[in-house]
Amino acid sequence: MNKTSTIILRGVNQNYNSITWSFSESTFVGRDKNLKVFLDDNSVSRKHAEISLTKSGWQVCDLNSTNGTFINGKKLSKETFTLLPNDIVQFGEIALKVENIHDLPPTKSTEEAVTDDFNIESVYTSNWDESFKSLGVLGDRTPKAGEKIFALLRAGHYLANVEKQEELLKNILTDTVAVLDAQRGAIALISPTTNKLVLKAIETGFESNSKLKPINLRIPYSDTIAQRCMAKGESILYKSSDDSKNIDGPTGSISEGVMESILCVVLRTPRKKLGILHLDRGPLQPNFTKDDLKLADALASHVSSGIECAMLLDKQRNLFLNTVTILAQAVELRDIYTGGHTNRVTAIAMLLAHEAKMNEDELEKIRTGTPLHDIGKIGIDDAILRKPSKLTPEESEIMKQHTTKGAAIVMLVPDLIEIIPIVRSHHERWDGKGYPDGLKGEKIPRIARVVAIADAMDAMVSDRPYRKGLPLEKAFEEIGKGRDTQFDPALVDAFLNMRNLLDNYPEIPEA
Repeated sequence: MNKTSTIILRGVNQNYNSITWSFSESTFVGRDKNLKVFLDDNSVSRKHAEISLTKSGWQVCDLNSTNGTFINGKKLSKETFTLLPNDIVQFGEIALKVENIHDLPPTKSTEEAVTDDFNIESVYTSNWDESFKSLGVLGDRTPKAGEKIFALLRAGHYLANVEKQEELLKNILTDTVAVLDAQRGAIALISPTTNKLVLKAIETGFESNSKLKPINLRIPYSDTIAQRCMAKGESILYKSSDDSKNIDGPTGSISEGVMESILCVVLRTPRKKLGILHLDRGPLQPNFTKDDLKLADALASHVSSGIECAMLLDKQRNLFLNTVTILAQAVELRDIYTGGHTNRVTAIAMLLAHEAKMNEDELEKIRTGTPLHDIGKIGIDDAILRKPSKLTPEESEIMKQHTTKGAAIVMLVPDLIEIIPIVRSHHERWDGKGYPDGLKGEKIPRIARVVAIADAMDAMVSDRPYRKGLPLEKAFEEIGKGRDTQFDPALVDAFLNMRNLLDNYPEIPEA
């Protein structure tokens, strides 16, 4: 039986901040007065997007609009996006907030897709406390071997010292595969937007076990067994049989993945189920035992709290980046001549940073700081910022103040202090003739040197009221001419090496 659901949207922009829309059926958004969500703005297409109610919840899709649809600052292409409360949906230049969703219809229950018609050798069900207590003993109540205790200690070390979810999952999986002598391991977590399992990490024991042959990584885990595991909250020991061809992985049957014996255990905390840990052995290895199942289940309970914390940190980082992006878009809404500039410069800067093999810390600063490189333009008078003709020398000097004004704004936010060099120094020159500080060569922070090239590239190829944008080839030629004068020569070389990645400009691939 389908539940009804109501979504409530509220305007964010100045002319719409007192307007709300509430509806319980699929609705079009656009500049047509006959539409339920009518947005009377030239940046919005007549039939701009559709918001539809599906089994997975409320979803939005762009209908080939002129100026695009953005979710939390990220432009939609052809895909649909599942909406959640507090999401910011932007149609052209008009932003709406998902104020609330009442009686969200449940996603299809995993129980519906689960069958017991396959060869389960053993299941193990325990609450979090029971599983955690079992860490000290095996099924026969004898102490665990030293290597298994060591795996638990290492897992605890990762939880305390690794912040990034990807690295945490990889480290946990590497040790688990080694200790349980698996040919392959996978961790899949529930997506908060789709409520479906998403593969997050995969590891093979091939390098550490000479008996194992290279394996098919196209089938990382059994989707059928994972769904049953999640639906019933049971950890499963499965033994291969004639039904293996009917047991699906995400991209084929597990018979293609050569899975002779499988452990699939629930990653969970006392609060909720997070996903699954999946291990398998091939035909040349002995089958997993019930004690292996209990050990894997205990390991899962041990690491789940840390995984949940890492997921929350990732969510917090994403919310922070969304806030940064919305701030950056506030600048673009004032400067009518630079629409999309921030997103393009960020995309180019990330590609260049990867091409230059910058470290993870620098990549994170560029990812966070580039959207805000022009935040100081908020403090520039509209008469200058929106001037349709070329600026006078006096006006140019005032416009240059956006670097110092931006740095002053960012300095007020402790979490953003590390990206001040981008905001302040992205107009410095390699030869020391830039502004605001006249920094030269290596004294210019490298993250700012990256953004300087990306910013210049997009500025050259973009149209302005007083000039036509340069052809792409000419812009690359100008960047090359700036080597050793305006730009860092090593970064110019890296930029020219990635020429082919920008062939479809302004469409830019993700780094």
